[in-house]
Amino acid sequence: MTREDDLAQRLVTVPGIGAINATALVAAVGDASAFAKGRDLAAWLGLTPRQHSTGGKTKMLGISKRGNRYLRTQLIHGARAAMRHFVEKQTAMGVWLRNLLARAHPNVVVVALAAKLARVAWAILRRGDVYQSQEASI
Repeated sequence: MTREDDLAQRLVTVPGIGAINATALVAAVGDASAFAKGRDLAAWLGLTPRQHSTGGKTKMLGISKRGNRYLRTQLIHGARAAMRHFVEKQTAMGVWLRNLLARAHPNVVVVALAAKLARVAWAILRRGDVYQSQEASI
């Protein structure tokens, strides 16, 4: 199916999104017109933190785990596999990941990368963009 679908072919160009993830995203999300922005897709997949607030104080909890469990799991596996690729490169994503790894647990970083990949996938599905890694600006 990936060879026949233009959207899936574009998604496969993103590190961490392979043929299985691409076809699952296209099947579940389609052209992403149901989501106004990439964060909405990440939240729908359950990759964003839950919030608990009381007395004007907001506390961020773990991921919400709502939405499509299969897609969320696949994106997390893809992010874990792609993390080494991104960390070794001098790209904007690599710099972001190295900074995040310096202050957070690697599992937290993997979920953050999965949420970022969901946002990238949204841009590709919604706008028809092609993934291009950006060089890091120093």
